[in-house]
Amino acid sequence: MKRYNPKDIETKWQKVWQEDKIYQAIDFAEKKKFVMLTEFPYPSGSGIHIGHTREYTIGDILARYKRMNGYNVLFPMGFDAFGLPTENYAIKNKVSPIKATDDNVAIFETQLKSLGLSIDWQRTFKTSDPSYYKWTQWLFLRFFKAGLVYQDETFINWCPFCKTGLANEEVINGRHERCDTLVEKKLLKQWIMRITDYADRLIEGLKTVDYPSKIADQQINWIGRSNGAQIKFNVSGSDKIIEVFSTRIDTIYSAACLILAPEHPMIKDIVNPKHKQTVNDYINSVKLKSEIDRQNIDKDRTGVFSGAYAINPINSKLIPIWIADFVLVNYGTGAVFGDIHDERDATFLKTHNIDATVSVVPKDQQLRDKVVSMTDIYTEDGYLINSERFDGLTSAKAREEILEYLVSKGQAQKKVNYRLRDWIFSRQHYWGEPIPIIHCPEHGAVAVPDEDLPVELPPVDKYEPTDNGQSPLSLIDSFVNTKCPICQQPAKRETDTMPNWAGSSWYYLRYFDAHNDLSFADKDKLDYWQNVDLYLGGMEHTTLHLLYSRFWHQFLYDQKMVPTPEPYQARRGQGIILGPDGLKMSKSKGNVVNPSDIIESGYGADSLRLAIAFIAPYDLTTPWNPEILGGTYRYLNRVWVLVDQIILRDSNQSVSEQEDKNIKQIMANLINKVGNDIELMNFNTAIAALMETLNGFYKIFNDVAINFNKDIWLDAISQYIKLLAIFAPHISEEIWRQKLNNKDSVHLSTWPVFNKNLLSTDNITIIAQVNGKMRATFILPTGTGQEEITKLVLNDQRVAKFIDQKSIKKTIFVKDKIINFVV
Repeated sequence: MKRYNPKDIETKWQKVWQEDKIYQAIDFAEKKKFVMLTEFPYPSGSGIHIGHTREYTIGDILARYKRMNGYNVLFPMGFDAFGLPTENYAIKNKVSPIKATDDNVAIFETQLKSLGLSIDWQRTFKTSDPSYYKWTQWLFLRFFKAGLVYQDETFINWCPFCKTGLANEEVINGRHERCDTLVEKKLLKQWIMRITDYADRLIEGLKTVDYPSKIADQQINWIGRSNGAQIKFNVSGSDKIIEVFSTRIDTIYSAACLILAPEHPMIKDIVNPKHKQTVNDYINSVKLKSEIDRQNIDKDRTGVFSGAYAINPINSKLIPIWIADFVLVNYGTGAVFGDIHDERDATFLKTHNIDATVSVVPKDQQLRDKVVSMTDIYTEDGYLINSERFDGLTSAKAREEILEYLVSKGQAQKKVNYRLRDWIFSRQHYWGEPIPIIHCPEHGAVAVPDEDLPVELPPVDKYEPTDNGQSPLSLIDSFVNTKCPICQQPAKRETDTMPNWAGSSWYYLRYFDAHNDLSFADKDKLDYWQNVDLYLGGMEHTTLHLLYSRFWHQFLYDQKMVPTPEPYQARRGQGIILGPDGLKMSKSKGNVVNPSDIIESGYGADSLRLAIAFIAPYDLTTPWNPEILGGTYRYLNRVWVLVDQIILRDSNQSVSEQEDKNIKQIMANLINKVGNDIELMNFNTAIAALMETLNGFYKIFNDVAINFNKDIWLDAISQYIKLLAIFAPHISEEIWRQKLNNKDSVHLSTWPVFNKNLLSTDNITIIAQVNGKMRATFILPTGTGQEEITKLVLNDQRVAKFIDQKSIKKTIFVKDKIINFVV
């Protein structure tokens, strides 16, 4: 018998699949369509890592499963080539971004193909291809002409290392999410997209799609819709008005001061000259602080008095206007009224000795006494006191009546506010789509005519970012100097480029018609493919790419350019794979796992794919365990050997009807189990079932007393190989075509069917986990109770060794499915 050797079979079948184009999706096919999308990679110099491998392997398993179930599957791949990752790599390695991109894409393609992914490579593109970003620019101009893009001077998040502006979504814990540099504030003129115009739609649209709550809630919380009032405070001795948004207008009688963000534009107009220097010094000191630091609940509540006063519109009392760093200009109106019924405000008032008054108290008299004496700070709803005509009202009723009263005086209006800010769209870098705008002295910002697109990036010798906040394109006279499309007079091109999120906001649509030179995608093809059926990606992109692309798609739907209001019908987020040391993978830590090394070591792609799917539930963050490869390789070798043994063994007599039924019953249960698990994305338990069934087959096969009928066994193993094919495509194809002598590819065969009457209801497979990792499986009677299972599992060495000398904090039990010990 020929020994199983992945190197003998994997590249062979990859070449055959590519030549036969068996994974090519067909436009307008009569089959029901299914678009399986995984986030396309940034082609950085290090190639794909084990985290990429998890996402693409899971996507491939699902694509193969749907294809075998009769769907016309589109499983595409492209490259998100613009932006900082590629530019930083190019600068570091002293090559042009174009060459870096081309070289890295070639590496990525080779790696992706070595995994045996069933990708339709006919539809591949890079976002940096002029034939692609022509349409990114064209779509940008549709936003511009609809009034959803504007230019304004604003304080932006500035990364001093990358020397570029950032959107709020790109700042995590005060640091740039790409390079981890502490972000500063910088005043720059920027192009901005009105994503806030779609804030409500972005929330409501989530009700129509299949997103797990952890993804939907993250988007809802980021948008941060809140109902309240916008209140006008007149500045004493001035015609200036400061507007404040508040969800707690019922506490307005407690307003002890107004507090402005240091970046508030009104400060320069209201500050008392005697306080100007102190105010300026304070504002300059705040520029060095990150927003996350400014909002830290444990920090000192610093601030400075402006020397000006405002008039409380509810009672005409003068209250001082202060400036404090914990108020952010990008939230609400950049101003709040400070009162004793907010923990943060109360600390500020106490720190700066500002007199405060209680206006809301609880119903309980003992608590009320503590609140009135300011022994306790009360932040909940209650009953009003010290509030003149509104005394005795509940907070809810007071909010209605106080707002109505101030509206009648022209001092307030009902307002919905959002945490979401408009999208800072400019980047001061070379490697991005040039913003297709021309600045004319007479006509202002003018769109580049459609027929002149794309505005291509000019070749440059120096593409490093500048220190003055200008793009390197600003230094190229031949690029900058042009003519106004309207009046033909001398004009200047915009030199900022788009963020890398621009090209990724619509890339899935281009897969539907990847090589169209006349439009971003043909309408008939858009009508056929509709939208993405399932999108797999990282949780870190929930408030970045996922939010942005939903915004773009909803706008395109409004413009009648796409047939569906949402781009992705379903979204799932896979967990991160950590290094073997349990830390996030990075070159500096030396714990990066390269899938190519694993494949070339002799384990092969199939063992790696199985290990990736088997290591843990797909959405769980887990460290890479290299030992699992030995197990998956041995499993595949046992499949290989069993097939050979079945083929070589002769029938010894006709099998009885009962024995026939036993084999069929085993396969019926397996087909049912694997199919259900794939639908639920329980890949690890599906593989566990395959392994358990193989063990069972070996026990039966090696029983010399059994009657052996080759036809029944060949039929069973053929069905088994079909199930295995979606996980381990190469060995399955080799067995299917070379050993079982089938003419066509196993990947073009249909998913096995079974007789439901054969399903066993007596036994069930229970998965035993420790800290979410599967350690063993047990076949037990259906309905076995938690106490009995716990005793059995804890006495099994396969599980016990992972709990030894540790305490069990929690036991998670799902009847007839799983028991998980959290230690």
